[in-house]
Amino acid sequence: MGRTKEFDPDVALGKAMELFWRQGYEATSMQDLVDCLGLGRGSIYGAFGGKRELYLKALERYVEDTGQVFVEHLSASGRAIDAVCGLVRLYVEISVEDVEVKGCFMTNTAVELPADERVGRRVESGLAVMETALTAALMRARAEGDLAADKDPAALARFLVTLLQGVRVVGKTPVRRRFLDDAVEQALALLK
Repeated sequence: MGRTKEFDPDVALGKAMELFWRQGYEATSMQDLVDCLGLGRGSIYGAFGGKRELYLKALERYVEDTGQVFVEHLSASGRAIDAVCGLVRLYVEISVEDVEVKGCFMTNTAVELPADERVGRRVESGLAVMETALTAALMRARAEGDLAADKDPAALARFLVTLLQGVRVVGKTPVRRRFLDDAVEQALALLK
C-alpha cells in the first residue's frame, strides 16, 4: 500500500487563496488547483471538500486576514483621524503598486458571484468588520476634536468602505493613479 503524502492544510489554503485571487472562481479549474497545490484531487476533496468549499474557505481566510490588518491599523496609538487618512492612502498605494492587478479578493468575489448566498454572507461579514472599525476610529476622532460634531461616524464609515472597495476596482485599470489620487483627496476633505 502506498504511503499518503503529508501536507499542511494551512499552506495549501494560502496557495489556493492566491490562485483564486489571481484567476477568480470560474477561471480556476480543479486541474489548476492540483498543479498549484501539488496535491492529488483526492487529497483536495478529502481536506477541503472540493473546489467550491475550498474557494469559500480561501475567501473566509482572506476576509479574516485583511479584517485583522484593517482593525490593527485603525486601533493603533496616535490620532484616530491620522489612522483613518493613512488607511485610505494606503489602499491607494496598494492598488497603484499591485503589479499583478489582482485587486481585492473580496470585491472580486462579490463582482464574480453576486447571486451566491454563501459568498454574499462572507463578503457582508468582511464589509461589516471594515465598517465597525472605521466607525470606532471616527468616533474616537470626534472625541479627540478632529472630526466635526455634525459628522455622522457610521455614515462616513459606510462611505469610506464603499470608497475603499471602489479604489480596489479602479486600481485594476490603467488610469488608476490619476483617478485614485483625486478621489482620495476629495474623500478625505469630507473628514475635515
